Amino acid sequence: MSRVRYFLELIRFSHTLFALPFALLAAAMAWAANARQQPPVAFRWLDLLGILLCMVTARSAAMAFNRLVDRRLDALNPRTQSRHLPRGVLSVAAVSVFTVLCSLAFVASTLLFLPHNPWPLIASVPVLLFLFAYSFTKRFTWLSHFWLGAALMLAPLAAWVAIRAELALPPVILGGAVLLWVAGFDIIYACQDYDFDRAMRLYSIPARLGIPQALRLAALCHLGMLVLLVVLAAVYPFGWLYLVGVALTGLLVGYEHWLVKPQDLSRVNQAFFHVNATISLGLLIIATVDLLMYRP
Repeated sequence: MSRVRYFLELIRFSHTLFALPFALLAAAMAWAANARQQPPVAFRWLDLLGILLCMVTARSAAMAFNRLVDRRLDALNPRTQSRHLPRGVLSVAAVSVFTVLCSLAFVASTLLFLPHNPWPLIASVPVLLFLFAYSFTKRFTWLSHFWLGAALMLAPLAAWVAIRAELALPPVILGGAVLLWVAGFDIIYACQDYDFDRAMRLYSIPARLGIPQALRLAALCHLGMLVLLVVLAAVYPFGWLYLVGVALTGLLVGYEHWLVKPQDLSRVNQAFFHVNATISLGLLIIATVDLLMYRP
């Protein structure tokens, strides 16, 4: 059991709360659209199971791969020296096997959408390669934070495609909001490694712009996220409750930026996990209730 716990800690399993709620929200939007069309398309429990399994396995594979790629940097960074690979708690071989197994499980999970929808299976390997590529971006581009945002943006896009077998404007707008949200809080998180990134010549927005400017850019990203969430209500038939959820999201985003100051980064972890988990789960719950209240 301790070994299982080590692997769950390695991939920060609790951080699944960031992307999974947005995937489930896109799925709920797709199911609502199916119910409104003529003739209605019935809900399939296998689709829900497939989305959950794909989300968990893809994220686990990507996180484990990231730990493998960054293990030498993690060993040099005082903030990350206690991670499992630098400490030797888990071996490179064990984490490599775990990465391969999670990758195979992700591809296998897409089979649950067959035969009515082959797109998840077709896209599975390209999606994995895109997720894995993020681990190298900090070595060559300042836009690494936005690559991470694009990786998590795939969650709502993929969930919609898994249900509807097509792409449409609502999940694209929701995905754009996720991209800006993730990029913003990843910029905030990267402020902790400002000195290390500059010393190692790694690419990050804080290392390039400095912490004060980086926090301003993060705030602009989050403002863009809120704008896109409002735009979503204009292209998808949400009701007033959803807009209340967006307003509450705005308050939480403001609180996140209030917690983190250029001269005081001690509450970054509080802003990173607690506030963002509340944002994603809260918006999922409120928007889903709004969909259940909606009557065409």
